Amino acid sequence: MTLHAPSAPLSTDEAAVHTDAFDAMASNVESALLGKTEVVRLALVALLSQGHLLLEDVPGTGKTTLARAIASSVDGIWRRVQFTPDLLPSDVTGVTVFNQATREFEFHPGPVFANVVIADEINRASPKTQSALLEVMEEGAVTVDGVRHTVPAPFLVVATQNPVEMSGTYRLPEAQLDRFLMRLTVGYADPAAELAIIRGDRLVSPDALPSSTDAARMEQVRQAARRVYVDDAVYEYVLRVARSTRDHPALSVGLSTRATVAMAHTARTLALVSGRPYATPEDVKTLAQPVWAHRLVLSPEASVGGRTGVDVLAEILSSTPAPQPGHPGATANR
Repeated sequence: MTLHAPSAPLSTDEAAVHTDAFDAMASNVESALLGKTEVVRLALVALLSQGHLLLEDVPGTGKTTLARAIASSVDGIWRRVQFTPDLLPSDVTGVTVFNQATREFEFHPGPVFANVVIADEINRASPKTQSALLEVMEEGAVTVDGVRHTVPAPFLVVATQNPVEMSGTYRLPEAQLDRFLMRLTVGYADPAAELAIIRGDRLVSPDALPSSTDAARMEQVRQAARRVYVDDAVYEYVLRVARSTRDHPALSVGLSTRATVAMAHTARTLALVSGRPYATPEDVKTLAQPVWAHRLVLSPEASVGGRTGVDVLAEILSSTPAPQPGHPGATANR
């Protein structure tokens, strides 16, 4: 049995400490976004995994509130960019301006220089502007006039799309969708939570939230996640599912190697914040839809037939055997 970890495996006691820190952060965010425990936890898992979020939902369901609450909880700043067809790349990244007083060129940073960046209705901007955001998502920096400028850490892009009104939009290409670690849907609140929101009960403004962690503490959690044990049986399960998507008749494009690596990395984080020093096949199943579904490209026949990536992925998961309890992949390092 091969141990895939850069250092000594994490102990259960160590995992519990980081789980408590994560739970405090999640509870803090939930005080501004009632009734969305699962979405909040997945969003924070993405942040700790150094990934980015794509939120697809109708207006008014709390997408911006979620991003602002995360920024407040990590003692960071947030910026919002309303993407429109006339938005230029420099409006996102920043621009170099000549200072008459100093007789020198100075860089004026754009809104991406924040801890949480809300890219509102990203599909309304031109492909060139979308690509400018793509660079900073991938590199953690922007290059303007040949000079590289690093964005602050932690750094999370929360891009939103409105699936209802699609006229005048530029569809995100598959290569760009693949750059988002997760795609989430906030959805409507349940009746009890929505009634509390209408009344204003227990609802806290995102900007009024106290910080529950900072960059240094988050880095400790990230380092701990790298020490979470992942057995070969779990890696092989991830690979089997991925290979099944590449051969499935309903899919034109299956999961890339980037997608399998993203799953392994995110499964470690989910295991840690769940209080376990080891990942299991259940972690993969929990993360399959948010991490993988948006990366799948349907065949023309499947698309016309009304199928979705979520449907096909669920079918593949149900037909792909997972390591069973008692198998090293499910019980390692307990």
